[in-house]
Amino acid sequence: MKRRARSKSLMLPAEVLCAGPVIIAHEFQPVDIVGGDFVDYFSMDNGNVGFYVGDVSGKGLPAAMYAALAVGILRSVHKTDQSPSDILSALNKRLMSRGGLQRHAAIVYGVFNPHTCEMHWASAGMPGPLYCSAKGCSVLDLSGIPPGLFADAQFDTLTLKLEPGDSILVCSDGIIEAQNARYDDFGIARLMSVCNENSSASPTELLVRIFSAVHVFTDVIRQHDDMAAVIFHLGS
Repeated sequence: MKRRARSKSLMLPAEVLCAGPVIIAHEFQPVDIVGGDFVDYFSMDNGNVGFYVGDVSGKGLPAAMYAALAVGILRSVHKTDQSPSDILSALNKRLMSRGGLQRHAAIVYGVFNPHTCEMHWASAGMPGPLYCSAKGCSVLDLSGIPPGLFADAQFDTLTLKLEPGDSILVCSDGIIEAQNARYDDFGIARLMSVCNENSSASPTELLVRIFSAVHVFTDVIRQHDDMAAVIFHLGS
């Protein structure tokens, strides 16, 4: 497995992950020195590849501390054979057991099986991921209640068959809801356009172009929320 250096944050991967035909890259731009978005991706002992993207309510140090708690919980359970929905249930249970934290963490958790080329997903409160293929981009309909809100929350797992060349983009709402001077949101449609116009770009290059497009769109308006994105790409 080859990796390229990316970040020194404990809540972000240090490198791009290259595991066989799978490439996973990320980008993160917080509002303050620290932020409440979190990302991780990893290879499992059984050969599967997993990743997650999370977005804690609020900003700054309090959100970052809650994100650190969520990441610590996930890192203690994610390298197992549990389904993504079971993982989110375990996260919800442990967050609820702490009580009184007055926060929650929206999250998408995915596990890819390279033998079947199936991606298994569970989502809770995050914007719908984009599925990009030779036919263009579409929004995956994933929904759920963010962990940390209700003890009896239920999570569903969606399975998607991927083909060589397909990509999945998951981003926090700081990208979708970035606004310009007219209070227009950057939105899913503009995000899809950037992905379609740069379909031949590498995951790292595409992330650079997405964040550049957001900054051009917002122009002089100050960033108001943390922005995180992950691209999962299945090469040939």
